[in-house]
Amino acid sequence: MCSILGVHDARPGADLRPLRPLALSLSALQRHRGPDWSGVFAAPACLLVHERLAIVDPAGGAQPLRSGDGRLALAVNGEIYNHRELEQDLAAPYDFQSKSDCEIINALFLQEGPGAVARLNGIFAFALWDEAQQRLVVARDPLGVCPLYWGHDGDGRLWVASEMKALARLCDDVSAFPPGHVYDSASGELARFHERAWRDYETTRGVTVAPQDLREGFERAVHRQLMTDVPYGVLLSGGLDSSLVAACAAKFARQRVEDGDRSEAWWPRLHSFAIGLPGSPDLAAAEKAAKALGTVHHGFTYDFVEGVDALPEVIRHVESYDVTTVRASTPMYLLARRIKAMGVKMVLSGEGSDEIFGGYLYFHKAPDAREFHAECVRKLDALHQFDCLRANKAMMAWGVEARVPFLDLEFLDLAMSLDAEAKRCGGGRIEKALLREAFAGALPDEILWRQKEQFSDGVGYGWIDGLKALAGQRVSDAMLAEAALRFPVNTPQTKEAYWYRELFERAFPGEACARTVPGGKSIACSSPAAIAWDAAFAAAADPSGRAVAGVHQAAETAEVAA
Repeated sequence: MCSILGVHDARPGADLRPLRPLALSLSALQRHRGPDWSGVFAAPACLLVHERLAIVDPAGGAQPLRSGDGRLALAVNGEIYNHRELEQDLAAPYDFQSKSDCEIINALFLQEGPGAVARLNGIFAFALWDEAQQRLVVARDPLGVCPLYWGHDGDGRLWVASEMKALARLCDDVSAFPPGHVYDSASGELARFHERAWRDYETTRGVTVAPQDLREGFERAVHRQLMTDVPYGVLLSGGLDSSLVAACAAKFARQRVEDGDRSEAWWPRLHSFAIGLPGSPDLAAAEKAAKALGTVHHGFTYDFVEGVDALPEVIRHVESYDVTTVRASTPMYLLARRIKAMGVKMVLSGEGSDEIFGGYLYFHKAPDAREFHAECVRKLDALHQFDCLRANKAMMAWGVEARVPFLDLEFLDLAMSLDAEAKRCGGGRIEKALLREAFAGALPDEILWRQKEQFSDGVGYGWIDGLKALAGQRVSDAMLAEAALRFPVNTPQTKEAYWYRELFERAFPGEACARTVPGGKSIACSSPAAIAWDAAFAAAADPSGRAVAGVHQAAETAEVAA
């Protein structure tokens, strides 16, 4: 992964080249995402700046990627996992200038136009300039795994950037570029390119998938995302999702060793990484999973004070004041620094499984399959504001790329086409039972059937409890009572939320920045709509999994929103 920054001025006679120093200085605010190299393309109507984290073709593949005739310039943050298949399907030969997987975007654009972005299976955010047509095309992957923001400066010029910090003080209308959309300056239109029939529950009714097909589909997703020319690892919390990712990655790492094939440098010793407070549930479970899978495991600890010390930088990097996001981003941010120090530049992670399979504990209260499915869709639509944002930005704060096989588009279509009746939990059936059954024998039963722990809970219950207690000391009752006066947008409802909002405002002042973060009540990471599933949810809404009384084994009984 990398960072991109671009500016386009469509006015006749415009010349952006004098803005090159400004563009470089703004791009430098994102350089943690791409510490390996910087590249610039400058034309009168368009400037593109790229900060590179070299994962594929590290010796070549410098960006912006140019077409052989110089017509196109592409700045892209991402990975295109099906680039080889797309290259084979090109209607006409294309003169590739590098071995970068992302150059296929230039080839497809020349032959098919902006609509070709719908054929990409990957994670991406890009800005493509067509000099011949004086045309800018901007797009973001369907789930929003890669961050992207846009806005206009005081002269009406359009700016795009990977992170909001590059635009926050320049564009009064800064906002998140919507996932699954493409913008074409030729028409001035923003269009959705990713539409799926499975969004409507009726198209999934009665659809089943054999456990073996589900398992093989996920294994293919992990295999695709092992595309790398640098050392990689896996994040292993000891929960179901990260353990399944690690199990599949370990399988393919072993195969490469046995076959004696190093042609793609899929590193044979698989390293796994975990973090938590001393004695955390995740650290203990991760050790068991790693031992069973044979990974080279690294379990790190942090103490509460270290976590609190990091909060201002965590919020500056993840660009959010959402309580769950901040809670979970902090240990991930600390872990990323450790991983970077070990020379690993890419990790596989388990985000997305809970949204696809209804893995959060509040799903036990879903009234029927239709509403269960609707909540899965709502969660996927919002994922770019929560778990995708956290995993990407917390890891990329230290130049470590996080890939998410559960959100592989081919696997997503397979899993979301299922009738949610087969995914439902409750009545004695554990969450994600379908997924667990598909991977019978792949993990020790104590890991395969471990109850869901949200990352911010699993690192140690003392983390959340300590944050609440400290917030109570830092934010007075009077401050919270007048919160609406200071924060009219998404007014914080708890002292913890107020504290994080203060830290956010220092780095990102203004209502436009505040509006990029979602608001509304949540119970154990639910959408606001799901709070209606249980009367107890509205009275005790909290993003911790322990808020689901009667389901979580260590459920809180006290007032959880205090």
